[in-house]
Amino acid sequence: MAQNNNRKFNGEGKQLSHQVSKSMRKFFRELDGENPTDIYSMVLKEVELPLLEIVMKECKDNQSKASKILGINRGTLRTKLKEHKLL
Repeated sequence: MAQNNNRKFNGEGKQLSHQVSKSMRKFFRELDGENPTDIYSMVLKEVELPLLEIVMKECKDNQSKASKILGINRGTLRTKLKEHKLL
């Protein structure tokens, strides 16, 4: 069953954005005086790998289906799979 795009929930019924906020607050608390850099890139890399792994598993490695679910073209998906050594 497709979900309404206005309701983005994870399996626990909480908004994904809430989980990201919670993780980022924890990240900053645990810096212990270090100065963070390139956080945007770090977060995208941390989220992208499990996202790709789970979607590919759910699609039984069907790249065309996965690219449609992700909303990216198949070539971009293949590039990302190679970057993460999933191909």
